[in-house]
Amino acid sequence: MHVLLIHQAFASLDEAGGTRHLEMAMHLANCGHAVTIIASPVSYLSGKSRWQKPHWVEREELSPKITLLRTYTYPALHRSFIHRVFSFISFMVSSFLVGLSVRNVDLLWGTSPPIFQGITAWFLSRIKNVPFLFEVRDLWPAFAIAVGVLHNPVLIRASLWLERFLYRHADQVIVNSPGFIEHVKQHGAQQVELIPNGVDPQQFDPTLDGSTFRRENHLEQKFVVVYAGAHGLSNDLEIILQAAAILQSQPHIHFVLVGDGKDKPKLIAQAQEMHLTNVLFHPPVAKANMAQILAAANACIAILKPLALYRTTYPNKVFDYMAAAKPVVLVIDGVIRQVVEEAGAGIFVPPGNAQILAQAVQYLAEHPQEAQQMGICGRKYVQMHFNRVDISKKFVELIERIRGYHE
Repeated sequence: MHVLLIHQAFASLDEAGGTRHLEMAMHLANCGHAVTIIASPVSYLSGKSRWQKPHWVEREELSPKITLLRTYTYPALHRSFIHRVFSFISFMVSSFLVGLSVRNVDLLWGTSPPIFQGITAWFLSRIKNVPFLFEVRDLWPAFAIAVGVLHNPVLIRASLWLERFLYRHADQVIVNSPGFIEHVKQHGAQQVELIPNGVDPQQFDPTLDGSTFRRENHLEQKFVVVYAGAHGLSNDLEIILQAAAILQSQPHIHFVLVGDGKDKPKLIAQAQEMHLTNVLFHPPVAKANMAQILAAANACIAILKPLALYRTTYPNKVFDYMAAAKPVVLVIDGVIRQVVEEAGAGIFVPPGNAQILAQAVQYLAEHPQEAQQMGICGRKYVQMHFNRVDISKKFVELIERIRGYHE
């Protein structure tokens, strides 16, 4: 089988970001299937392009059965909302035109967000007369409306129409969190399967020595709390800065924020205005190097704004933290809280509460053996329940079944 994936924000192991789709593609390849991925050269985290000069398409063979095609994308992803939309539309058009030239496709795999690329995947599936698999990784446009990014009534109506259209016209909808199932069914999806986020535990060795990272960043003898991921509107990182301010009198506790995003310059300026000496902003790192940073951590934070919709999410970073055997300070309620608490892998903090966040961090710093045990429990739990290898097997079985229905 030849699967064509349209995914603007696809990340390989040498890039920062989630590698769910690369790992699934590798498993498909191991099962004898070919995968072609059409992606953007512009990083979804930083907004920076891999290309020095813009051109139309760049081809890379990730393996004998996995081909990556980077297509032209308007590069000003983080400049403003309008520029962001232009970026999405430019990829929608370029990926469609490049996708037309991909031969002998048996299944189209589209993913959202951004939802615009779903149009490309659907249209190509109709032209090539193959099944259309639509993957929902976030509830867009619901999340964009909730955080206030999308507020124009005309755009909201158009976005909601597009969401329903794609759900109804997909031969199969998959979601990466159980919290999304009810929403997509209410908005028109007929066939829905859960292929949850997870982690390859082999990518994170709990015995790895993080002393080099600590030494390079002057963190020796510190209790290091790491946040790794996007620095954007949804991530509520100001709460971490407020917690750091509360803990200024505890100089052995240090926060490290790893990643990039539209709000990062503002957060750095805010930390300087607050005279925070216990916060380090670190550039994004490739997924292949994330294990080194997590090895240097004593605890890790996952955080989102206190919005009801975010109770539906399964953030990838939580599974990475658990695989690295680090206790999770979870500032997200809902379905992911159920995972962390069932695993005994960390401490829940009500979203939006810097005081309780500071107390949770201080508790872990004062109880290192308990924190270590939380990390051990978390790793055992994801190995058993959220192992990416097992999840990928389920995914392969699903698409083989979909293709079988259409032969």
